[in-house]
Parts: sequence; structure tokens; C-alpha cells
Amino acid sequence: MVSSEVAFSGRFVFDLSDVNAAIALSGSGQKTLHRLEALTGASFVMRGLQLEISGRAKQVERATALVELLRPLWQEGQAVSQVDLQAAMTSIDTGRSEAHAQLGDLVLARSQRGKLLRPRTLRQKSYVEAMEKYDLTFAVGPAGTGKTFLATVFAVRMLSERKIERLILTRPAVEAGERLGFLPGDLQQKVDPYLRPLYDALHSLLGAERTSSLIEKGTIEVAPLAYMRGRTLEEAFVILDEAQNTTSAQMRMVLTRLGERSRMVVTGDVTQIDLPSGQLSGLVEAADLLENIEGVAVCRLTSADVVRHPLVQRVVDAYSLKDNL
Repeated sequence: MVSSEVAFSGRFVFDLSDVNAAIALSGSGQKTLHRLEALTGASFVMRGLQLEISGRAKQVERATALVELLRPLWQEGQAVSQVDLQAAMTSIDTGRSEAHAQLGDLVLARSQRGKLLRPRTLRQKSYVEAMEKYDLTFAVGPAGTGKTFLATVFAVRMLSERKIERLILTRPAVEAGERLGFLPGDLQQKVDPYLRPLYDALHSLLGAERTSSLIEKGTIEVAPLAYMRGRTLEEAFVILDEAQNTTSAQMRMVLTRLGERSRMVVTGDVTQIDLPSGQLSGLVEAADLLENIEGVAVCRLTSADVVRHPLVQRVVDAYSLKDNL
């Protein structure tokens, strides 16, 4: 709760509900408070369950707005990351604080470690809203923007609410430097490395044991794209991952598999195409061709939506600049 006691225009005090909120807002070694100071120019001091913000009036106003916008995280004892700080600050600077505040209402699930899983940027919010509204959603953007993870979280929630009967996760097994024939094991063992990111997302949500159980029952299917040919996917949530590595024919094939009471999310990064030189990516073609088709949403994420290590955003920007030279 925000304290109503303001000693002067350059000081404000937040009253925190419990020690977990204080720890979440402080960060390890008060790292979060230091980041808040760097972003706003104000001074932050934690005294027990009170956070005091001081400085020039404009700095304190800006800092107070930032802490308030982050309330859905620290009030629940959730760590406030550098990504969360920067996304909230950008929303304040662009006059979109009200829209950003709604992120706290879009909790999709809770991970096995108790972390609240929700969109963390406004474009991610639009992506989640598109998945709720449309039967076919494309998510195009660089690595680390949560394309696959948010789709998997959303799909698992639909599965738990029995809005779908099956969850199907697929991706093309493009040979990026290694040929499948030279990899050890049977066919499933050969393609498993390509599907590992999908398993990782499921494990963080459901745990390894429950994931294995649902796969054994056929409720969740994780398979290479070639397995989709000739099927009709009804009452299913289909996620086609790494779609930038599909050919035009493969993309058309998988899009026409969609059956009744099903929806599909297609994700990919058009800067990481591993197809032979000169071959058109099925994702690039489909996103352009279907963008204005009724019932289809195309969400384009950017480096500003990267939610991995902050360095990833800078790496993405550096390569993007190189490609544009």
C-alpha cells in the first residue's frame, strides 16, 4: 500500500505488505534498488517494510510511478528483473502506463517453481490476446521474445481447462550443419534434439513426470513436422515452432491440417533461416500472404520484447544493425 504520508515534494514512502515483497523489490544485494536508481535518478532506501524514495520532485514522481507499475510482481513476492524494469519504464515514457498495468491481470499459469507466468511487454500482451481471439496466430520475432514459451503456457492452460483435447508441438528438423543420418539412435532419438526447447517449456510448466505421463497417453504430442502430413488435427492446440525453416509446401501442408475446434500458433525468427540459399521461407511467405485474412493474427515482436538475459537484446540489435548495413 502506498503511504499517504509525504514529508515534502521530493520524498515518497511505500508501505510494503510483508518481507517477501521487500525482498522482491530490493533484489539480491539490493540490485533491483540500484537499477531503479539508475533508471530514475532518485534515491531508494529500504527500511524494514518501508521503501523511501527521495530526490528532485520530477525524479520522485517518475520513480513512484515505476514502482507502482511493478506492484503486481513485488506484491506477490515475485522477483523484479531488469527486463520488467525496462519494459515498465518504456511504457511510462511512451504514455502507455495504463496498458502496461493490465499485464498484471494476464497471469496465464504458475510454474513448477512458483513463478507467475504472464506477458512482460505490451507486444507480448497483444500476442497473448491474439491467441485468445484467433484460431491462427503467427508470432514473428527474434530469439528470446517468448514466442514459443507463451504459446506453450497458453496451450497448457487451455488443456487444463479442457477447452482442447490435445496439445501438439511440432517443428521442422532442419539439418543445421549435421545430417540426421549421422546422429546416433533411432528416429525419435535423432529428432529429439530438435524438439528439446519444446520439452523444456513443458517441464517448467508441468514437471518432467507429468509431461512424460501426458505424452504416453497421447494428450501431448511432440513430433517433427513430417509427422503432420495426411492428418486432420481436431480439438487440438497446435504449435509450429521454428517455422522460418519450413518450405512453402511444408507451411501450406501444416496450415491445412487444422480441424474443427482447434487453433494453431506458428512461431519463428526470420533472421535465423537455415534453408538452402535462395529458398523462400514458408513463414515469411505465409505471414505476408495471410496477414489481412479474417481469423488470422500476425504478431511481430522486436528486440525490445527479449525477456532472456539483457545481453541477448544487445546481441539481437547488433546483428540487426549489421544486416541493415
